[in-house]
Amino acid sequence: MDYRQIPAIFLADAPGLDFLNSVATPVDEPVDWISDGEGLLAWLDQAGLVPSGAIEDVRVRSTPAELDEAAARARELREWFRGFVRKRKGRPLTARDVRALEPLNQLLERDEQHAEIVAGAPGGVTPFELRANRRWQSAASLLMPIAEALARVVCEEDFTHVKACEGPGCTLMFADHTRGHVRRWCSMAICGNRAKVAAHRKRLREQANG
Repeated sequence: MDYRQIPAIFLADAPGLDFLNSVATPVDEPVDWISDGEGLLAWLDQAGLVPSGAIEDVRVRSTPAELDEAAARARELREWFRGFVRKRKGRPLTARDVRALEPLNQLLERDEQHAEIVAGAPGGVTPFELRANRRWQSAASLLMPIAEALARVVCEEDFTHVKACEGPGCTLMFADHTRGHVRRWCSMAICGNRAKVAAHRKRLREQANG
């Protein structure tokens, strides 16, 4: 299915985990929203990880081949991080896990950011605030906000509550921020409802057979 025919999925409550969900099976066929360079640009725009103006600048400066290469690297990063998360979800991270994060640290080292003093919000403590700006010099720079989002998952989320949807065949992951951490489904409207229907049918069969 063409990724252009269906909106990307954002329900993980953590941008880094939403990135893992950029390939999924929302209906019957798998959809990869970053299957090519234009798909990567569209997904980053929908995710709000890159300013729209920067996306257009990168599109103008880059060849289609360069954008496709950035998308290929993003997919490699996605599957590497998926393996990291799946192996450790449901338990707290420990200091020893940092060794497995070396590929992500190597990518973060290549980031180009600079700070800028800008006018602050009205009523603030001071009239100014310090904003971090990124230099979008090439298609490869599109990987930097993704790497930062993955790093935030590692540093800010309790992996005890990072979960995979319990829906049969569903590949979506999420951070369970619910009270009591009772979330089981990517969405109650999708997998949750399917589970309710399946349970209802099972009860009817058991009653009929009983």
